[in-house]
Order: sequence, then structure tokens, then C-alpha cells
Amino acid sequence: MSKPLFVKMKEEDNVAIAVDDIKEGQEIMPGVVARHEILQAHKIALLDIEKGGPVIRYGVVLGYATEPIKKGDWINEYMLELPEPPDVDHMVFSTNLVTDLPQPPVTTWEGYENPWGGPGGTRNILGISTTVQCVTGVLNVAVERMKRELLHKYPNVDDIVPINHAYGCGVAINAPEAKVPIRALRNLSKHPNFGGQLMVAALGCEKFTVEMLCDSADINKDNVIILQEKEGFEDMITSLMEMAEKKLQILNERKRVTLPLSDLLIGMQCGGSDAFSGVTANPAAGYASDMLVKGGATVLFSEVTEVRDGVYLLAERCINEEVGKKLASEMKWYDHYLQEGEVDRSANPTPGNKKGGLANIVEKAMGSIAKSGTSPIVEVLSPAEKPSKKGLIYAATPASDIVCGPCQLASGIGLQVFMTGRGTPYGLAIAPVIKVCSRNDMKAQWQDLIDINAGTIASGDSTIEEIGTQLFHEIIDVASGRKQTWAEKYRLHNDLCIFNPAPIT
Repeated sequence: MSKPLFVKMKEEDNVAIAVDDIKEGQEIMPGVVARHEILQAHKIALLDIEKGGPVIRYGVVLGYATEPIKKGDWINEYMLELPEPPDVDHMVFSTNLVTDLPQPPVTTWEGYENPWGGPGGTRNILGISTTVQCVTGVLNVAVERMKRELLHKYPNVDDIVPINHAYGCGVAINAPEAKVPIRALRNLSKHPNFGGQLMVAALGCEKFTVEMLCDSADINKDNVIILQEKEGFEDMITSLMEMAEKKLQILNERKRVTLPLSDLLIGMQCGGSDAFSGVTANPAAGYASDMLVKGGATVLFSEVTEVRDGVYLLAERCINEEVGKKLASEMKWYDHYLQEGEVDRSANPTPGNKKGGLANIVEKAMGSIAKSGTSPIVEVLSPAEKPSKKGLIYAATPASDIVCGPCQLASGIGLQVFMTGRGTPYGLAIAPVIKVCSRNDMKAQWQDLIDINAGTIASGDSTIEEIGTQLFHEIIDVASGRKQTWAEKYRLHNDLCIFNPAPIT
């Protein structure tokens, strides 16, 4: 069977994307000859499109032609006028509730029970929370010593991770939107991978106080160290080391046990996307998501600007009006947030996204939502909220990789699946990240950074179902500690960028 030259998503589409570079003059289908060189993942017009006419991919209007487009033309971002965003005030809810989901091959995994309640842990980590960035220098020195002098004595503990961040002081702590970073840091302090052991390093004069971070019952000398109460640097380090060793002794007793999928919470995210992301990697992730949900697991997907133009499709999947209205509310909140900064959702696509064939945010959004699969949406979360339901959940977050990740961690994910077309070495210290690439060329280039190659879907060598099932098994194996991801192996850990929409003073 010959390799396909292009991918057309829906019958009504008047454009397709090139599987590989297409030469000028090359016939891609009867009656359609490339009038220019078409680079891999970029769009070629299948029909003549008049000025002002719709350019259609995924069965939706990506934009309107700013000039006449001839059949066989290369279509790029400069040739499209962005359509108005979908109205969120008059969406229809609960009209597309799919319950015929693929059966998962297994319904259990090997994880750690969560002493705080909620989803199980995928790793056994000593997490050290902080109230303010000012303590980072001291804490980093202490953690380096902990890893060198203590960690080897406790073989059942995977790592020691400081929860460093840029929040805590010089901020409008009582501003209404300060609830977002405060909620994130509170939830991070009791992540499922921390095994019920709370450890906090504070300075003593910060606005984000220990009382804001911790429940009152947890504020004691066994959990909290305030540096301004110590007699110099060595006393600070000694105190941190002594507390850490007590916590490590307890964590070392944790053992993996067989847990149902209902105790597994994972996140879906994409970054460095290209025009193949919505063809291969994201649909495969969506298929794995449907399997997980069918088995009782909980799956979060996020990134407001990358669903905004397809939000009406998500509304149809909300299980009831309450969930649908929360979805609309989150979209409106973010619209206002962007307007305050005098930008809109069109600020999202990066130069790399466009180089990878994505013309605008509409096209990017249509590919992005594919990672949610087809399951009904049972809940919508504000940034960094914890879920109260099981199943598929939309967790509203910024689209920025390094902000979305911490938001999902604060919601309690024990593992993240990250789809990419252009490539990124992104990783999280608190939870493993599985990388799924959209193109064969990406896997060939980054053999030792990409965990799953979905590019074989575009080349016709695999199906979405096959790669989705492979990814499902990878999720279970990584969550169960039987495998490490490449990012985990190399310890590729991004800084925690806590979403703070409140003013900085």
C-alpha cells in the first residue's frame, strides 16, 4: 500500500495537510496539483476559495480567505481572517453523551494509598512546601544534602522535591483572584505522591503565611520550620535535615498495593503542537482517555484558549446544565482576563506552532480538544481545584505548558500525558510525564525523549485505536512504577510556575 500524501479530516473540508513535503507541480489527487512547495503538516487547498470564503478543516471554519485561493495553493496564517469566537451564552448542553466507550484491557494498577484520601499515588516522594520564594536558596542547599546524605538510606522513597515558586510576598494577598495561587499551593502541599507527610519551609514575614498554606491542625514543630526563628544558616540546614529524616523514615514504609482504576487520576496536556497533533497524538490520547474513563479512572484535560473555539462541542458533552454553565463561566472569566491585558485568544499560537502548519488558534483548538476523547464531561474545575467526581473532567487552566502542569498537579494528577508535534523536553518533578509525538520524524530525531510515537497513524502503519491502546498500557505501567518515562529517567523537571492572576504589589 502506498504512503498517503495528505490527510483530510472531514468530507466537507476544502483543505488537507501534507504527510510529507509536497513538491511544486506534484499531483496529490486527481485534479489537484501543488502550485507551490507544500511543507510537511502545512495545508493545501483542494478547491478554489473566493476572497472572504471559508477555509474548512475538521469540518469547521478556520477563517476566511483574505484573497482568492486557487486549488493547489499553500495556505498559511497570513491568508486567513480569524472568525469571531463562539458565543458561550447560548450553548446547547448534553446533546452528545457517548456511553459506548472502548473497554480497557485492565481495570487495576499498582499504586500507593493516599492517607489524605482521594486518588492514589504513583510515586513515593518527600515534598517540601514553601510559603515564599525567599526560602528557596536555603531549601535548595538543604535538599541537595538530603539527597546526598539521606535518600540512599530509604530505598522505598523515590525522590525529595522542593515546591519552590515565585509567590508569597510582594503580592496582593487579599485580592479576589489571589484565591487561585493560594488554592494551588495548598493543594500541592498535600499531593497524593507525598504520602500523607507534610513538610513546610517558611521565612516568617511573608504575606502568604503558614496559616494560609496549612490547616490549623497541621501547624506544629513536626511539620513547619520558620527560618527567621533559627540561629543562622547551619541551624536552618540542620533543622531541615532532621525533619526530613523523620518524614523519610515514615515514607519508606509505604508499599504499592493493587488499586482500582477509580483511584487513578491523570492529566492530558499538549505543547509544541503542529497540524498533525489533532490527527495522530491527540486522538490516540483521546482513545486512551476513553478507555481509562470506561474503567472508572478520572482524566483531566485543560488549556482554555485551546478549547475556546471548540467550546460548543464540549458543551454538548456536559452531563447536565450545571456542568455546562460552569464551562461557560470559565470561558467568560478567561475572555475577561485576556481583555484586561488587551489581547485575545489569537495571542496563543507560537512561531513553532505556525511553522508546524497551524494557521491560527481555531485550527489549534480543534486539534487540542481531540485529546479529550468522546466521554461525557462530568465536572468543570476552576484553576487548581480538586475534582469531586470521577470520569472525564475539564480543568480550566492557561494553555502555557509550565502553568498548566502545576495547575493539574494541584488538582491531584499522579501522571501526565503530554502530546507534542514540534518537541519539548518538558517534565514535572512531582509526577511522571509520558511524551507522545505526532510525527515519525519527531520520534526519529528524539529517540530518547519521546515515549510513544503516534506518527505511524499519519503514515498509515497504525490506527488511532492501536496507538491509543499502547498508550493506555504505558499509562498503567508508568503509574504502577514498572516503567520510567524518558523525562523521569533524565530528571527533566520544569520550574513550578504558579498561576497568579492577582496583582503584584
